[in-house]
Amino acid sequence: MSFQHLMESVGKAVDAAGVIAIVLGAVVATLIAAAAILRRKDADRTYHTYRKRLGRSILLGLELLVAADIIRTVAVTPTFESVGVLALIVVIRTFLSFSLELEITGQLPWQKTSAHPDSRPHGTAPQQPTQP
Repeated sequence: MSFQHLMESVGKAVDAAGVIAIVLGAVVATLIAAAAILRRKDADRTYHTYRKRLGRSILLGLELLVAADIIRTVAVTPTFESVGVLALIVVIRTFLSFSLELEITGQLPWQKTSAHPDSRPHGTAPQQPTQP
């Protein structure tokens, strides 16, 4: 098996993982939302939670699809034309990712403040929100 054939197979596998992430995420989010509706939970909150779960699965799938495109373009067919097509695909998918992130969280990725204690530098305290 040649290196190019192996990388093509890896790219296809990562492509499949991206599609599976989107499909499974959509199915799981739908099942959870349906269960919440059947339990007569707050419909507005259920809707927003459903959108967040669905958006996260789409984001994960998009990132995997971009990775697969990079693997195939760089390792299999590194021509100037294929790199240009890859750049266009990455720009479009990045725009979609930013749009989804903004839709899900209401903030751009670089505007986030981390609430997770493990993501702070060691020995630093959480920052308190400032009021205008």
